[in-house]
Amino acid sequence: MIELGVNIDHVATVRQARRTYEPDPVVAAALAEQGGADGITFHLREDRRHIQDRDVELLVQTVTVRTNFELACADDVLAIALRVKPDWALLVPESREEVTTEGGLNVAGDDGRIAAAVKRLKGEGILTSLFVDPDPKQVAASAKLGVDAVELHTGPYAHAGRDNVAAEIERLRDAGRVATSEGIRLHAGHGLNYANVRPIAKLENVIELNIGHAIISRAVMVGMREAVAEMRRILDLVSS
Repeated sequence: MIELGVNIDHVATVRQARRTYEPDPVVAAALAEQGGADGITFHLREDRRHIQDRDVELLVQTVTVRTNFELACADDVLAIALRVKPDWALLVPESREEVTTEGGLNVAGDDGRIAAAVKRLKGEGILTSLFVDPDPKQVAASAKLGVDAVELHTGPYAHAGRDNVAAEIERLRDAGRVATSEGIRLHAGHGLNYANVRPIAKLENVIELNIGHAIISRAVMVGMREAVAEMRRILDLVSS
């Protein structure tokens, strides 16, 4: 069965639009669990544009499925992760100018900062993943750092025109094979939705998909629990 990680960041985006207390991403996480989520993902950005420190504390304390703390290699956010000890830490690149994460980490060109963050996280017993583009070179470089997984950036696939979809799937497949050969878990995410998720769920050896915006958007219409359950049903049909 493919594991479904639900990213709840955009519940906090709605809350922060009014700087109020609702909707609460902690409540959303509980509803996502009821809908069949295998994990809850949350990104504490340096600029705190959506998820707040308080959310991180409560999510790690209350989520009963896997917690996946998404973060850049910034010292202050890394210190929080090391203190609260989520199940997983997902290191991502971050720019304050971007609307959302726009690409993968350049692990092959790392100056030591990514390696140091991985070492610190794993030293505290936190499973660690790197968000990378579907490039065999980046996956191989990630494996050399001793990470537990890579999450392949599916954004280019999600935004590809009809003539380019097959090529993007092949890129993901090639990068995934490197992860498997290196003995690390294969995750994928970014831009996945109810219409385009099936080909990614069918990739060989993919274990986990992380999906946020599409599920939160659907939840506005049908509720969080049902939105997650709908995605869960799609993944179950693919893997059955």
